[in-house]
Amino acid sequence: MRGEWERGERGARRPSESVFGPALLLGIGLGGFVDGIVLHQILRWHHLLTDRRDDLTANLVADGLFHAATWVAVAVGLMWLWQRVRHGTSSWRWPALVGPLLAGWGLFNLAEGTLNHHLLDLHHVRSGPHQAWYDVGFLMLGAALTLAGMSIHRRR
Repeated sequence: MRGEWERGERGARRPSESVFGPALLLGIGLGGFVDGIVLHQILRWHHLLTDRRDDLTANLVADGLFHAATWVAVAVGLMWLWQRVRHGTSSWRWPALVGPLLAGWGLFNLAEGTLNHHLLDLHHVRSGPHQAWYDVGFLMLGAALTLAGMSIHRRR
């Protein structure tokens, strides 16, 4: 990637002030918010522990901890981005931010979908007769977001 490394003081190589890492972390956190807000709260398709516990209180606590983790990811991503922009020596364009944001959201879907829907069997996107299609669709959306985000980032 062009511009990822630049010369610092005395010729030492150091990473440039790229926004890729902070934007990727923001995308992961925001993807978690979309999942939690839309699928858990608005559509009420599942909770984090739906297939493991019928106890609504346990599911709400697990969902709250999940939201807290996504909030931390967004907060850290914002602070990291602010630090990069404030102290950065290189300029960047919107695709450098939007691409990793989309890729982070996609990576969240891929990791959460693989781990919680398939390996740990904690819940499915939407339980019922067609739950496998919902789970696969969730992974396909994650793959599409990741590929689109990386494509946008590379085209910058």
